[in-house]
Amino acid sequence: MFNMYNRRYTGSKYKLMEWIRNLILDNCKGKSFLDLFAGTGVVTEFMLNDYKDYIINDFLYSNEVIYKGFLLQESYDMNKLMKIVESYNSINRAELDENYVSINFGNKYFNSYDAKLIGKIREELEKDVKENKINNKEYYILLSSLLFSIDKIANTCGHYDAYRKIDNIESRFKYDLILPKKLNENQTIEIYREDSNELSKKIKADIAFIDPPYNSRQYSRFYHILENITKWEKPELYGTALKPKEENMSEYCKTSAPKIFEDLINNLNVKYIVVTYNNTYNSKSSSSKNKITLKEILEILEKKGKTKIFDKPYKFFNAGKTDFKNHKEYVFITKVEK
Repeated sequence: MFNMYNRRYTGSKYKLMEWIRNLILDNCKGKSFLDLFAGTGVVTEFMLNDYKDYIINDFLYSNEVIYKGFLLQESYDMNKLMKIVESYNSINRAELDENYVSINFGNKYFNSYDAKLIGKIREELEKDVKENKINNKEYYILLSSLLFSIDKIANTCGHYDAYRKIDNIESRFKYDLILPKKLNENQTIEIYREDSNELSKKIKADIAFIDPPYNSRQYSRFYHILENITKWEKPELYGTALKPKEENMSEYCKTSAPKIFEDLINNLNVKYIVVTYNNTYNSKSSSSKNKITLKEILEILEKKGKTKIFDKPYKFFNAGKTDFKNHKEYVFITKVEK
């Protein structure tokens, strides 16, 4: 079974979470935790025993489904789900008809037979929920499980900006379930898929954890296949990487990032702000170079309240040839002054 951290995801904080969690617990007080750019969701998952109320948000459709699969506190029948997964894994994928996934992604991102099965499962999930054979929570679990199973075997270097040019891609797809999380009776969680700057104007919490994108790499483009299979609108695809038309593009990946970040900080209704940052501002690669400097972040946060800075050496994920020497992960913690 998959846990939330079992994903290949650019910028994931999983390996840093013990350090980050201790910093938050040592420097912040409160009962509610807001994860505003949640990505994989591992930050919220790691902090699940520490607070009463949680808010988790990301603007990707695939991440929202994954949060609901793991964290939505609704009923489901695990025995039924295991039987469904077993039935799909027993299918002879070589006998399946071609479908949207196999036509577009077969022998590219996936083995051609694996792609047929992925498309078959995705089509059946949509049919089953519409016919009430599975409830909403079961649908989110099964769809999240499909996304994790896809990500585990995809013919990529960790994201979907391109596939590896190899012949005879091995058939490795196996449909496995995620392991949903059970909250305590007195705990609550709210799940959103909204623009973080807009959401910040409507909600409040004691502690806000903020880990926005800092460079020009758009997550909606990096994970376009997971977004495509989640939405299941079967759009026309373009280019070598087989991406749909642009959508869901983040302002944090553009030159306007400092202004957008300041707007976010100004509108937050919280007691503490925790911001993570990695120092790729001097990268030789324009796509890796940060759109906000460490100095700009500090200046913006200090207008909101007293800010502490913590740092830790950390190897940055890099699929290219850029060498990030002396790379560090920074954590800013601001105690908001009313």
